[in-house]
Amino acid sequence: MIIPNSAVHLLDAAAERFGGKIAVTDEYESFGFDRLRSLGLSIGAALINSAAGGYMAEPVMVYLPKSGKCVASFMGAMYSGNPYVPIAYDMPPNRIQKIVNKLDGRGHIITDYDGKKIIEAMDVPETMRVHIYDEIINEPADEAKIYAILNKVIDTDPIYIMFTSGSTGEPKGVTVAHRGAVDYALWVQRTFGIDENSKLGNQAPFYFDNSIFDIYSMLLTGAEMNIIPEKLFMFPSKLPEFIRDNNITVIFWVPTVMINVANSGALSETEMPTLKTVAFCGEVMPNTQLNIWRKNHPDAVYANLYGPTEISDVCTYYIVDREFNDADPLPIGRACENMRVIILNAEDEPAKTNEQGELCVIGTGVSLGYWNRPDLSEKAFVQNPANPYYEERIYRTGDLAYIDDEGLIMYCGRMDNQVKVKGNRIELGEIECAAMAIDGVKGACAVFDAENERIVLFVQSGSPLVLRKFNNELKRYIPKYMLPGKLVVMDALPHTANDKIDRVTLKKSLSDID
Repeated sequence: MIIPNSAVHLLDAAAERFGGKIAVTDEYESFGFDRLRSLGLSIGAALINSAAGGYMAEPVMVYLPKSGKCVASFMGAMYSGNPYVPIAYDMPPNRIQKIVNKLDGRGHIITDYDGKKIIEAMDVPETMRVHIYDEIINEPADEAKIYAILNKVIDTDPIYIMFTSGSTGEPKGVTVAHRGAVDYALWVQRTFGIDENSKLGNQAPFYFDNSIFDIYSMLLTGAEMNIIPEKLFMFPSKLPEFIRDNNITVIFWVPTVMINVANSGALSETEMPTLKTVAFCGEVMPNTQLNIWRKNHPDAVYANLYGPTEISDVCTYYIVDREFNDADPLPIGRACENMRVIILNAEDEPAKTNEQGELCVIGTGVSLGYWNRPDLSEKAFVQNPANPYYEERIYRTGDLAYIDDEGLIMYCGRMDNQVKVKGNRIELGEIECAAMAIDGVKGACAVFDAENERIVLFVQSGSPLVLRKFNNELKRYIPKYMLPGKLVVMDALPHTANDKIDRVTLKKSLSDID
């Protein structure tokens, strides 16, 4: 397949091929491919007609509850020649304000009437045009005008901007090109055999890059994307029932959700006969819970995917082909097609086999950089120091990894998650993996308490745990110098909106711990 200049042409092809077949289903309604295209064209027309005209490259913030309406709005942004910016509907107004500021007050906002009230209470310049979804979907679409603009788009233009947390508290807008999203969807299709008969169980919020797997697989193949109601994730034991009742064939979830489902006991009680592919990404997946999934549903393909937001979602993968002991590291595998991974040591030279270094990525999926932040882009997206012959841009992930004797990439955690305790360099993620191998532990997060020079281990468990006895168990997996100096047992660990463990909140709580 020739990669189109704009990914929205995938929707054109799907609408022509599949017509009214369901493309997106949410809790309240379904959208066929032809209806999704019609909505997208009307939204695109409204955006074009409200602007000065022509090819604008102006961001379109989509501020709606997670639903098929969001997907239609993303399509509308693309039909207008612009990148979309997904915004969580429950995002605090002060963070939305920061994103508006990063966009320099340029572009559009698509929202509903309640969202408009919140926007109006903020400092949003008149140059950023606000549109009500229910109004603009009735805009007459001049397709000749729309496609005249689309013809000016090239495949290296931005398709979306996703804002992630920055170390300074300022959100960073990761800007991804059409080519990266489409190429990724092609890889997903080839790797997992997704086609028009597939049903994707979407968990990822649309402002989280894992959602790219679902949205663009649906557009490329004619598969159905079923948006799982967000309230169900508060009751993980109900999720297998949803998969069964809706004939879901593919899920791509964050490990936290999979852990919660495994811990609920529901996997042994509910058959999921249609589920063929279980992929996960975003955090380290503990083998304890992965083995529960594999034991109860052995016929599914399990895949450990890895990739930061700056890499069109994923750059490496590992199809789980054997049993792993609870404390064994799970490989992140090999590079995806059209991607290359290199490990650079402390001297910025390619690391040797089993030598740890920074994981760096080259290829189509590497993003365009950070929107309106050339200073940050210059630090993270750099010339490959191992290539003196021609310009070759790489992304430095800040993640530690090594390549083992089998040629598999092994993830070792964040470079900024390494600490030194009494002269010993410690990777906190290794402590967390060891903790997850202990009976009764349903979640773990290790944090370094610099003031007291100790490691504090937060664990989720329904049973009381004593530090001394717990450390005796940990010593089976990690050396003595890595043992935590404080153990905090919680009924539930805090999580971010992306369902990752909220390390920032836990670190802030250190001052309240004896």
